[in-house]
Amino acid sequence: MSEQIGLVGLAVMGQNLALNIAEEGFRIAVYNRSPDKVDETVARAQREGALPLVGYKDVGAFVKALERPRRIILLVKAGAPVDATLDSLVPHLEPGDIVIDGGNEYFVNTERRARALAEKGLRFFGMGVSGGEEGARHGPSLMPGGDPEGYEVLAPVLTKVAAQVDDGPCVTYIGPGGAGHYVKMVHNGIEYGDMQLIAEAYDVLKHVGGLSNPELAQTFSAWNEGDLQSFLIEITAKVLRRSDPEGAFPQLVDAIMDVSGMKGTGKWTVQQAAELASAAPTIASAVEARIMSAARGERLAASKVLQGPAVSALPAGERQGLVDDVRSALYAAKICSYAQGMNLLRTASNANNWGLKLGAISRIWKGGCIIRARFLDRIRAAYDRDPGLASLLVDPDFAAELNARQAAWRRVVVRAVEAGIAVPGMTASLGYYDTYRRARLPANLIQAQRDFFGAHTYQRIDRDGTFHTDWE
Repeated sequence: MSEQIGLVGLAVMGQNLALNIAEEGFRIAVYNRSPDKVDETVARAQREGALPLVGYKDVGAFVKALERPRRIILLVKAGAPVDATLDSLVPHLEPGDIVIDGGNEYFVNTERRARALAEKGLRFFGMGVSGGEEGARHGPSLMPGGDPEGYEVLAPVLTKVAAQVDDGPCVTYIGPGGAGHYVKMVHNGIEYGDMQLIAEAYDVLKHVGGLSNPELAQTFSAWNEGDLQSFLIEITAKVLRRSDPEGAFPQLVDAIMDVSGMKGTGKWTVQQAAELASAAPTIASAVEARIMSAARGERLAASKVLQGPAVSALPAGERQGLVDDVRSALYAAKICSYAQGMNLLRTASNANNWGLKLGAISRIWKGGCIIRARFLDRIRAAYDRDPGLASLLVDPDFAAELNARQAAWRRVVVRAVEAGIAVPGMTASLGYYDTYRRARLPANLIQAQRDFFGAHTYQRIDRDGTFHTDWE
């Protein structure tokens, strides 16, 4: 009997997604360049319920085992490993077969591969997969991009293995070409911003508010019951409760070195935002904060020579007020971060004729993915009301919430600055909000300067046309 789908790449994500597919009743063939990973995956499938998974150690036999049109998911490292995997697969494929790259690949590479495979009669999809290893095993958010007819062939599998929420599976056809990987890239950029904003909230509450880790865990748990409910808030509370297994610190979080890693999707998001002239300052500040964190040696040296204000914890009676303000600031800053991401998606969609549906995209992020959150329902509703919405900031519901929270947001930023606590994400979001809401900016002076030194010309607000002045 032919296998219904194949999967190449059996690291943790690949293994877990393969087991998820098998658990949903699909016969799956798996292949990995390292044979021991094949044996390991087959053994797991047997332990976890004799799942219909068959391992192959020869790529030709693997491809031959699949029913036509073949559906093969790749979960290998982005870049050259994807090209190498395709080089090994393509000679065994036939016209009409479909290859799906489920890694975090740069969309330009996806479009290049799609064009090359189309010349051979093959279909190529770039599919964002979000949710980490747990999501891969029990239901991720899936963002497939390719040709619509190919998606119809994939849909029976994808709709079963994706996370399931109250209004359906967390998968939809995203758009042609590299649209799926582009949406996943922006998803990750929003994730960068979200994580940075949460870290800043933690920093302010810990060092200005004087809250202990158990108190912080309780605070984040309480926030997770309200409008800030999300996967990242939930796990933050759990992280803050975990004790140090080595016993050197009361909680493990205090033993972890303050250096953040990153794999490139946040950087790509910022590069694309600059390329398409779509402002994304919160996401950019999150990327820059990770870069700064990596300069730990320089920071340790600088801490010995550079001064900041003395930081004293608030009196106990003032802590709740700060907690409430930080909650409002975090929520408002998150709206701005999501608005920046959605605006970038809209701009890219227009530039590439992708036809992205922002409401549908926000819906599939409700389950399985890292940025899943309660207020994604409200983002979807905003775009359902007005598909051409210029920004989430001007949606009537979100505008009312921003107006109500902006005073608390400003208090938090001021408190942090006065205490010498860097809050680049919250500050960037506030700057974005204040820039967007102002009818007149100081860019008139910048344009005058540009005309002065470079004769770049300017426009006037009181008449049509382009003007230049001899400023001397």
